Amino acid sequence: MDAAALPTRYCVELPAWVLEEVAEVPEVLPSYEDRMALVNRLASRNHKEGNGGPFAAIVVESDSGRVVSVGVNNVLGSGISSAHAEVVALALAQTAVGGWDLGAAGGPARELVVNWRPCVQCYGASMWSGITRLVVAGDGPELEELTTFDEGPMVQDWAAQFEARGIEVVQDVLREQALEVYREYRDSIAAQDVIVYNARGTSTGGA
Repeated sequence: MDAAALPTRYCVELPAWVLEEVAEVPEVLPSYEDRMALVNRLASRNHKEGNGGPFAAIVVESDSGRVVSVGVNNVLGSGISSAHAEVVALALAQTAVGGWDLGAAGGPARELVVNWRPCVQCYGASMWSGITRLVVAGDGPELEELTTFDEGPMVQDWAAQFEARGIEVVQDVLREQALEVYREYRDSIAAQDVIVYNARGTSTGGA
């Protein structure tokens, strides 16, 4: 084996437009609705910019509302299938605080805000990140029906499993706004303007 030829690192970066988009956003977002409005806004722009699906997430200090990190789905932009919005936001938050446990003793409680119930990959990533609260726009079949993404074999009691591990789940925050973003994405699929990527392979248009 040529060890020198093996890759030794990978990198997922936020697209430059994200920093432009959040430049005028307050550092503190006091309510769930304020936080989710930013997530939905980023999700809407993300698929139009071609970085990936219509998904975004932020990590916030629960009590203060201070934004710790922002993430968008960057699968197409990075070429890395795990670069989902939740994974990106959590990894950047862990980088910011200097450790893997976002709920470590002595630090503020932190929450993940995302524009739908996490997929099967992000379910585990969120559960093991140290967050103490998960805030989602909704749960149900609408995401897969509108976007045609495969979210994986999610357990039916997903919220209860978070709660059993001390992670509060808050649902249905700006749900209709999130669904409107998915409807926008559906229209882009119909117009052949986006790539839908799934475990079964890459497909374009209304796959």
